[in-house]
Amino acid sequence: MHEATRIALCGKGGVGKTSIAAIMVKLLTAGRGRKVLAIDADPAFGLAGALGVTVRKTVDDVRKDLIARIQRGEPGVGVQTLKLLDYEIFNALHEQDGFAMLAIGRPEDEGCFCKVNSLLKDIIADLSDRFDVVLIDGEAGVEQINRRVMKTVGHLVLVSDISAKGLAVAETIAHVARDNHAVAFSDMGIILNRVRASHEVEDIRGRTRLDIYGWIREDDLIREYDFRGKPLTDLPGSSPAIGVVSDILQRIA
Repeated sequence: MHEATRIALCGKGGVGKTSIAAIMVKLLTAGRGRKVLAIDADPAFGLAGALGVTVRKTVDDVRKDLIARIQRGEPGVGVQTLKLLDYEIFNALHEQDGFAMLAIGRPEDEGCFCKVNSLLKDIIADLSDRFDVVLIDGEAGVEQINRRVMKTVGHLVLVSDISAKGLAVAETIAHVARDNHAVAFSDMGIILNRVRASHEVEDIRGRTRLDIYGWIREDDLIREYDFRGKPLTDLPGSSPAIGVVSDILQRIA
């Protein structure tokens, strides 16, 4: 069994992280025959909406159902926990248009069921190795990815708009990842989104030590798709964001 390429996107809320993740899924599934798993780790299901997916079951639903069975004392649950979880996680996968999607759901309360949570993380990590690329759209923080989804990622992609607040969040995530060893990764960089002029990028380049993977101009078409609730996988190839994200994927995937 091969190890998948794992890409995690993190950043402040509202900077366009989910839009970039959806465009990455669109490009990764285009004509290369690669099996792609998209993990929506945002409780608001932002990636699901951007991909045109209706979430019917989440990992947290699976977890809560199993805990309820354990608390009811149903026979055989303890013995077959691993098999049950494996089946239910597979059942929660949504497949369409060349990719599979798994929604994590609400953050769990560890409580007295840390063994269940640990098993879930191990099963998701094992599931990811059945795919060529795993793309995680995470919340604004690295700890959540490390705690709830998988132990390592290959490429940690930070996303920010040009605001000082967005950049500060990206720098904080980078610090936590690098210095506090919150998640293991092989490389890390930032995508600047909603840029209006190249001099903004040069200004930021002079203020950050982060590797700038690329930058995306403010795109009215993406804004229109978001406004109408249209899947970003339907974006035409003429969208400037498509070309930029394609170049970034050539580098990291």
